[in-house]
Amino acid sequence: MLVVAALGGNALLQRGQPLTAEAQRVNVAVAAKALAGIIRAGHRLVITHGNGPQVGLLALQGAAYKPDEAYPLDVLGAETAGMIGYMIEQELENALGHDRAVATLLTQVVVDPRDPGFANPTKPVGPVYARAEAEALAKAREWRIAPDGDKWRRVVASPKPVEIPDTRVIELLLDAGVVVICTGGGGIPVIRHANGSLIGIEAVVDKDASTALLARALKADALLLLTDVDAVYRDFGTADAKRIPHVTPDAALSLDAPEGSMAPKLRAAAKFASDGGIAAIGRLADALLLLDGEAGTRITTNPK
Repeated sequence: MLVVAALGGNALLQRGQPLTAEAQRVNVAVAAKALAGIIRAGHRLVITHGNGPQVGLLALQGAAYKPDEAYPLDVLGAETAGMIGYMIEQELENALGHDRAVATLLTQVVVDPRDPGFANPTKPVGPVYARAEAEALAKAREWRIAPDGDKWRRVVASPKPVEIPDTRVIELLLDAGVVVICTGGGGIPVIRHANGSLIGIEAVVDKDASTALLARALKADALLLLTDVDAVYRDFGTADAKRIPHVTPDAALSLDAPEGSMAPKLRAAAKFASDGGIAAIGRLADALLLLDGEAGTRITTNPK
């Protein structure tokens, strides 16, 4: 099978951990071992990943520059995709014993400049703050902020992905037997001019939405959205919480899920599964079990 697996931010940097290269490498090494299991089972693999904490950190560092010298979010997205891709590539090669090729591809993702997401920023980036600190930073730096659990974070524009022009390159790599790491952080957001040329734009694309678009373009057999919870739950966080082992795409879209965490994953999974593929949401450590339907939440058009 061709499997497209999306690593949630927790696979790279767990909540509350310091934003250090060492902390990220430790987590990436754990992720690489789980991903290596998919490859050893005989599947072809494409890996995508988030970059929210990392791109936010670079943006904070950029605040030390003069306003007209700070790099825009599309450039920061490219920088973080290179950094994270490098770590995943190296640790995956180590986990596989260097017996096959692994490559990282900086991936452009076309968005619509008229997307309403530009007027309504929702994508969290950077570290979490207590409310008072977040409000002070928002005032000083002209940020938009929003709640993230019991903390607050900066939010930026998150337009919907429309096209992944680098899909053909990914297909060429897959045909050559390469394990591909791509669409990092949802991809580098670009817009297409009337003459066909591309230019970056200030935004961060949702990783799950881009991953679903990529999986459909590649005609993948399975889409795995790997996170730090073992499945989707009804009444999550309450004494009545109950795991949902299977759900259809329409039912997935009707679930009451938090917009900042599970809702984007359910939308992405439903979109992919509506074409007949297998989508699953669950823990990174359960990746192979998710493929077999023995763990997590599976989203398919099959009612059983």
